[in-house]
Amino acid sequence: MNILDKIIARKKEEVAESKSLVPVKKLERSIFFDNKVVSMKKYVTREDKTGIIAEFKRKSPSKGIINATASVEKTSIGYMQAGASALSVLTDKDFFGGSNQDLTTARKFNFCPILRKDFIIDEYQIVEAKSIGADCILLIAAALDPKRLADLAAFARSLGMEVLMEVHDQEELDRSLNSHLDLVGVNNRSLKTFEVSLDTSYGLVDRIPNDFVKISESGISDPKTLVELKAAGFDGFLIGENFMKSIRPHQAAYNFMNKFKELSPDFDTQEV
Repeated sequence: MNILDKIIARKKEEVAESKSLVPVKKLERSIFFDNKVVSMKKYVTREDKTGIIAEFKRKSPSKGIINATASVEKTSIGYMQAGASALSVLTDKDFFGGSNQDLTTARKFNFCPILRKDFIIDEYQIVEAKSIGADCILLIAAALDPKRLADLAAFARSLGMEVLMEVHDQEELDRSLNSHLDLVGVNNRSLKTFEVSLDTSYGLVDRIPNDFVKISESGISDPKTLVELKAAGFDGFLIGENFMKSIRPHQAAYNFMNKFKELSPDFDTQEV
């Protein structure tokens, strides 16, 4: 059993527990549930933003503790002030040290798209995502069969939410593409081996139809890489660990994004 299998097995237990404790009707009474969704695909492609989806992540199965002390409020506000297009917040507790409260806190202090980063296997989690303030959900192709993934994506869209599908190879991409998706992300880190290779992004970018906003995820630590990925055809980039491993993630993000702006022909360097 690889780490993804372990996470999904635990997630099934977790969802069953949540359903028994908090009914859907209660989730739908949340103050966030009827909020207008902020479009991730629009913000990622805005010319005055970097295209970076900056992630708040305390730990991971591959790295262990990354940053146990960072403040969601300070980090998320700092990310947006640095020029991020959107936020990603890990809500998985057991494997990533996150919580639903982390996302709700980020929502209270930021008007921007927020991705709920979790392992979604059930419609309940999508209702829950909207109730805690998320605008977009993640669906992982490696964790869902194509029909189930399409059904979950359609359900999210019925609530007005956007959907980012994550793939790791061409087989996952080809079998899982559907009309209910908004963004397609290529994860450069294998969920099975944890090895990281940017070749995964470069190999798949032209395979993703231009109808979808294209995101490169994981293993991005050099602003020059963003310039190259953008030239290759990516619209956005999900970066978390590179910022979170710093004692001041918001400052690391600010320095990184300023360097990217200096290197990118799309930005007026005098504004940096």
